[in-house]
Amino acid sequence: MITPKMKRRIKRKLGAEKPTVWVGKEGATTQIIKEISKQLDKREMVKAKILRTALKEEEAKSIAAKIAQQTDSQLIEVRGHTFLLYKKKMKKG
Repeated sequence: MITPKMKRRIKRKLGAEKPTVWVGKEGATTQIIKEISKQLDKREMVKAKILRTALKEEEAKSIAAKIAQQTDSQLIEVRGHTFLLYKKKMKKG
């Protein structure tokens, strides 16, 4: 469970960064899901942007929620076409 304090920390950390993943007109493809999963495993947090062409059939919140569900991550925030995801790192051992 993510606390409000953790959400603020994540928003502050990713606020100035540029998105590392762009969701194109095909939407949440398997390649995008794999890339986001890989980045979440490495960095715990991902900032992604949904291109305007992807928003013809779906809203940004529903696309972000679908990606969060498929990557087993938490949707922190959706602001405009940009969203933040968080997934706690699994400890090895």
